[in-house]
Amino acid sequence: MKMQARNVAVSLGFFIFIAILLASCGNIEGKKSKQDTRAQEATKVEIPAPEDSDLSFKDKGGNIVTLSSLKGKVVFINFWATWCPPCIHEMPSINELKHSFKDSDNIEFLLVDVDNKIEKSTAFMEENDYDLPVFVPASIIPSSFLGGAIPTTVILDKNGEMVARLEGGRDYTHPQIIKGLNELVAK
Repeated sequence: MKMQARNVAVSLGFFIFIAILLASCGNIEGKKSKQDTRAQEATKVEIPAPEDSDLSFKDKGGNIVTLSSLKGKVVFINFWATWCPPCIHEMPSINELKHSFKDSDNIEFLLVDVDNKIEKSTAFMEENDYDLPVFVPASIIPSSFLGGAIPTTVILDKNGEMVARLEGGRDYTHPQIIKGLNELVAK
């Protein structure tokens, strides 16, 4: 009986040790974990989706843009936040990419601030001389678009079908990206 009690105590002690170890390991990543958590929390916008479940975004003026209203155009959506280093790092290339399509009416760029801080994100764009349109979510963002990691870029074809979902920072001036977008715009 004493042996069983001792074994239970040892087993219990071992499980407590493992639980503490796992809990402390979860904090090793520090900032990254906090950023991931902030991204996940920020995307849980408490705005009801429209009745037709059309994904929508709001600009600084309060104007709503729906994805259905952009059918017939290629749509480049970048989910980002001002506190996200990889997001900030890729902004110059997104700005340059947008400028390479300045003469095309067949592509739209939506830079969506997942923190819902349109004033702050608009000021960021102005301070850095970026000509990128800033939006915030005006409906729930489905996980097929944003699974909690930022930056995430989603590219839709002219039919509104998702053709790419890219997580993490990128150089959007890469020739393959420009070629792929040109092909989508030309279709």
